[in-house]
Amino acid sequence: MEREWILTKLAAHTPDILGHKHFSKYAVLVPLIQKNNDIHVLFEVRSLQLKRQPGEICFPGGKMDPRDKDEKTAAIRETKEELGISEKDISEIYPLDYMISPFGMMIYPYVGFLHAPGNIQPNPSEVEEVFTIPLPYFLENKPEIYQVEFKIEPEENFPFELITGGKNYKWRPRVMEEYFFKFEDKVIWGLTARILSNFIEIIKE
Repeated sequence: MEREWILTKLAAHTPDILGHKHFSKYAVLVPLIQKNNDIHVLFEVRSLQLKRQPGEICFPGGKMDPRDKDEKTAAIRETKEELGISEKDISEIYPLDYMISPFGMMIYPYVGFLHAPGNIQPNPSEVEEVFTIPLPYFLENKPEIYQVEFKIEPEENFPFELITGGKNYKWRPRVMEEYFFKFEDKVIWGLTARILSNFIEIIKE
């Protein structure tokens, strides 16, 4: 193997997240609307007919499609499909920090303004209802944060003989933080709450 061949490969490589090809990519939009002289955040309640997370609160979004040009395009498409609006109803779209989920997902969140909330016609196959919460509420109220610990269980044929300590190896505990926002009878948690919290942190800086 030649040195120049290795250097050529390295020079042509653009760093990315290790293992990113095995992750599913999702795009999400945090919709903002002007309402009663204030800015509100719009949320969806997932349809009770859905197999995954029925009835949970979320933002418009979903898995990227091969026809999507990029993550932003996917976020806009999903928002249009779920809220029944057109692309011209969405503007001033900016990216937030992307997330890597421990469940094999890369999530690309965006925030944007919806200019004609009266045009919203939720897709009943995906959305049970929509509601809004004033943005100042989240600026004034921090999320509750709880920890979830993952139990590590190597598979039956794991080669303990190849690692120092064998079956007595001291695995480092894996912990994930879960965020919760509570507003009246609504509970926003999980990835939706993490994305919302990141947005709030950005605008408060």
